[in-house]
Amino acid sequence: MIAEGRIALHGEKLTTPATLLEDLNGVTVDGQPVKAPTAARLFCFYKPAGTLTAARDPKGRPTIYDKLPPGLPRLMPVGRLDFNTEGLLLLTNDGELKRQLELPKTGVVRRYRARAFGDVTQAQLEDLAEGVTVEGVRYGPIDANLERRTGRNCWIELSLTEGKNREVRNILAYLGLQVSRLIRTSYGPFSAEGMTPGNIGEVQREELFRFRQSLK
Repeated sequence: MIAEGRIALHGEKLTTPATLLEDLNGVTVDGQPVKAPTAARLFCFYKPAGTLTAARDPKGRPTIYDKLPPGLPRLMPVGRLDFNTEGLLLLTNDGELKRQLELPKTGVVRRYRARAFGDVTQAQLEDLAEGVTVEGVRYGPIDANLERRTGRNCWIELSLTEGKNREVRNILAYLGLQVSRLIRTSYGPFSAEGMTPGNIGEVQREELFRFRQSLK
């Protein structure tokens, strides 16, 4: 953009990127003043099942943006939830915060509850703590516990830090289980407790600051 002559400082076109700025006063792009970045904001949204974590869908299926109330800033999802998965989805206006929360090395714990059909033992679930490879994909350690069983149906609680595509479903299928319902109950310290599908609430600025300070 500098080479194209689109950036100016106090009306003078810049010719080199090696320009030190104390602030954005006088900086323009295509003649328009550059605004200071807005403060990072984070929202907790209860994604309904049957919605895509996408801005639009060529097939016309509903997306999370169809379910959000008007008047919100432009928001990006932190990670994704499958079409049929429900529960807590974090949304932010800040790309850096989004990347920070998504990186596995940051170590943010995601918790899920899965209702599944089939037979599984607690010992099999505990083996997931060592990680597992499914169809050539390596999944990191997962803390999984059998919550309760009714006949051949069971509820399983799982905690993980990677959040790879369809991770929970793929791992439970590897154990011979058929998932009929999957809910993300929390992401880090943020919980879906007390929320219903379509609910959204903003994380208070002080709470967000403390959380970012705690990240690795």
